[in-house]
Amino acid sequence: MQKIEAWIDRLGYRDYRLESVSGDASFRSYFRLITNDGTYIVMDSSRDIDSIYPFIDVSVRLLKEDVQIPRTYKQDIEHGYLLLEDIGDVHLYDRLSDMSAKLLYTKAIYEILNMQKVDTSGLDIYDGSFLKFEMELMREWYVEKYYGIELDSEDENILDSIFTLVVDEVLSQPQGCFVHRDFHSKNIMLGKKGKLFTIDYQDAKVGSMMYDLASLLNDVYIKFDRDTIVELILEFKELKGISDVSNNRFIRWFDFMAIQRHIKILGIFARLKIRDNKPNYIEHIPMTLSYIEENIARYPELKPLEYILDRVKGK
Repeated sequence: MQKIEAWIDRLGYRDYRLESVSGDASFRSYFRLITNDGTYIVMDSSRDIDSIYPFIDVSVRLLKEDVQIPRTYKQDIEHGYLLLEDIGDVHLYDRLSDMSAKLLYTKAIYEILNMQKVDTSGLDIYDGSFLKFEMELMREWYVEKYYGIELDSEDENILDSIFTLVVDEVLSQPQGCFVHRDFHSKNIMLGKKGKLFTIDYQDAKVGSMMYDLASLLNDVYIKFDRDTIVELILEFKELKGISDVSNNRFIRWFDFMAIQRHIKILGIFARLKIRDNKPNYIEHIPMTLSYIEENIARYPELKPLEYILDRVKGK
């Protein structure tokens, strides 16, 4: 904290105070800087300085396409500090209800459409090997390390075949889009006059058109009925101007993108608890599992995955 305060002093601020702001799943920390002239957010990336470079790079890309993000006022790249616009504490999650979901999600879908116009040159590609790598987190951290289950060769083959199936389905979808990678109700802020702000975008890649939509509408923090979700999926399809793909095929794209993400999330949440001493995310695993189980029920080819999940339940 002393180093941050020394930096704030160098910026010329006096008679201020700092308040801790809730962090995220990364090694970054956030503080609200309260001054006589207003408030700002200090982002402290000193424990992961390399993460500040993609943050700045992606920020510039998003701003060029008028995607609403917090503005950066000052930076100290050497020490990993940024002074950001304070957009408040209200997440989309805080305002979602059965009454508001369609309106707020529709606004968020327009943000996805804007993000998908962003220049992706030089960004890493969400290719098959990375999609599989992410799902392998479930095998390693959720099944083996969190539950201590030793998989036999049959189990391993089941997971291998499911992962291959999911990767093939995802790669069959339109590619080449900017992918935020974590576009959900707690990474979207509600500013003044209902304006939506996107945060936590520094890990962006180039990949499936469906990824951010799946992240948004199959959010592991809040869940809405399937009819509402399908209506919004098809609204996205219409807004994208996609007329040569059936609705059923488009919904299948969404569901398989979502299951890739949910398999990954099981591993990430377990890893956050075991490796990073952040146990709070474990409470969201039941919601994550419910999405996976619903998709298994919809698509018989995913049925073998149920066998693995039942073993975990038994444990």
